[in-house]
Amino acid sequence: MIVEVKVPSPGESINEVELTTWLVKDGDIVTVDQEIAEIESDKATLSLNAVESGKISIAIPEGSTVKVGSVACTIDTDFAGEAVPVEEKTEEESAEVKAENTEPKKEVSVNSSDEYGDVKVTPLAKKVMEEEDISIEDVIKGLKKLTTKDVRKAGEALKGPQDATVPDISVPSSRDIDRKKMSQLRKKLAQRLVSVKNETAMLTTFNEVDMSAIIEVRKKYQPQFVEKHGIKLGFMSFFIKASALALKQFPMVNSMMDGEEILTPRYVDVSIAVQTPKGLMVPVIRNAETLTLAQIETELKTLAGKARSGKLSLDEMKGGTFTVTNGGMFGSMLSTPLINPPQSAILGMHNIVERPVAVNGKVEVRPVMYVALSYDHRIIDGKDSVGFLVTVKEMLENPVKLLFGGNDPLKTVLDL
Repeated sequence: MIVEVKVPSPGESINEVELTTWLVKDGDIVTVDQEIAEIESDKATLSLNAVESGKISIAIPEGSTVKVGSVACTIDTDFAGEAVPVEEKTEEESAEVKAENTEPKKEVSVNSSDEYGDVKVTPLAKKVMEEEDISIEDVIKGLKKLTTKDVRKAGEALKGPQDATVPDISVPSSRDIDRKKMSQLRKKLAQRLVSVKNETAMLTTFNEVDMSAIIEVRKKYQPQFVEKHGIKLGFMSFFIKASALALKQFPMVNSMMDGEEILTPRYVDVSIAVQTPKGLMVPVIRNAETLTLAQIETELKTLAGKARSGKLSLDEMKGGTFTVTNGGMFGSMLSTPLINPPQSAILGMHNIVERPVAVNGKVEVRPVMYVALSYDHRIIDGKDSVGFLVTVKEMLENPVKLLFGGNDPLKTVLDL
């Protein structure tokens, strides 16, 4: 029986997708639920799975943009249960692989005509040449082409060993240009970034955070944290928790425009910018204000893993109210992150560098991170933006405040 496998819909309002990669070959035997292709839309990447077991017949080539519901391939279920075909090696190839894996590497010289000189040949290859009555000249003449890599390798061999104290670091000159098609995801991202610059009144405010307290907490409690929760305690969870609590104090930073209205959710869904091979993905941690650091770390690991493997669903990227991005993992000292619409603000983390700071009238070297808050000035005033960032700074420099909703612990105890 022939079964059709159709292109699924990644979500509402998406009519076209790009079939980026086939994970199987035409004629392969596949099993039910096996991943057979990757499909990319302007919002997400998803897998195409086999609906039945059998022999696959591909109908759409890689790189094609197709309508949702189109037949991507068919599966002949009459072949279900057959062994998956594998590329067989000849007896000679199998023997050579076995010899290379079990015997020490060595080469022998086979004399040829003066035109070619001495050529290095492995013992097994020499044996095959003798059995087949093939000479060095026959092998060389049988080559269809030589690559630049072959030529350079031969040139290096002719020059002999180089002086170890003066390594050759020269780079071959090239004026080649690589060209590849822009993915649907990258095109949509480009459009969104341009619209942010053109349609928002974006400003950025900066501050610095002394990371000494958090570093000490991680150093002191990391072993216990890992033992209990099975995951490491990172820096990102502190920033997410501090941001979520600060957003409750400054709700306008958690707001967004909807026509002539301002929407202010009473919850905090934090979007996390994750760099993947296919572009920037932004999964969402729901109700971050209610989660513990351990719960946030677990969500981070799960969502980041899905993002990098292209397994994120649209639901896992919808509905963020605020974004945190970490350019520091790439070594960034300072940046002005772009807002993730329809949100109105984004917090940028950066690298931690030891810097001289004034502490109680004395200069001390402390691990300092610069932080940046980009915001839409149309609905967020300077007072709210600066107040939010200062509150985040205070909670990070005194993590105990995270237990008291960002408030001073003593004032909370004294009911002040």
